[in-house]
Amino acid sequence: MIERAVPDDAGEVLTLQRAAYLSEAQLYGDPYIPPLVESLEQMRKVIEGAVVLKAVESGRIVGAVRGRLSGATCLVGRLVVAPDLQGRGIGTALLRALHEQVPEAKAFDLFTGHLSEGNLRLYRRLGYRETHRERMDDHLTLIHLRMTPEPAGGE
Repeated sequence: MIERAVPDDAGEVLTLQRAAYLSEAQLYGDPYIPPLVESLEQMRKVIEGAVVLKAVESGRIVGAVRGRLSGATCLVGRLVVAPDLQGRGIGTALLRALHEQVPEAKAFDLFTGHLSEGNLRLYRRLGYRETHRERMDDHLTLIHLRMTPEPAGGE
């Protein structure tokens, strides 16, 4: 089941986020990536000010994603799935639900690291296309991607 997160979910979403991003931190050799150092108060503020969706299974939050409108573009961030449940379609379902929750968006933008092959496969499968790359330092290049939804009615 996918639904909007509420401020009381902040602790569980933050715990999930940290568990999900540990592999990314190891992949890039950086234990201080933003998803791992975000505070509980920062997470609460995000949930209050953005569209944050959670996937719930048997009372447990097993996935989450956030989106924030900037003009006509929805900035997508922090797509996370519990490590023990990755590869089961939860990330796909969360992104599709976010696309539906923000119908006014003319585009959805996100980024991931250049070594994050699983993320890149998922995003490309869902119609995201690379727009540019941003070299952050010797061990990290961000790949920026955009998805433009089809107009309603197939026009």
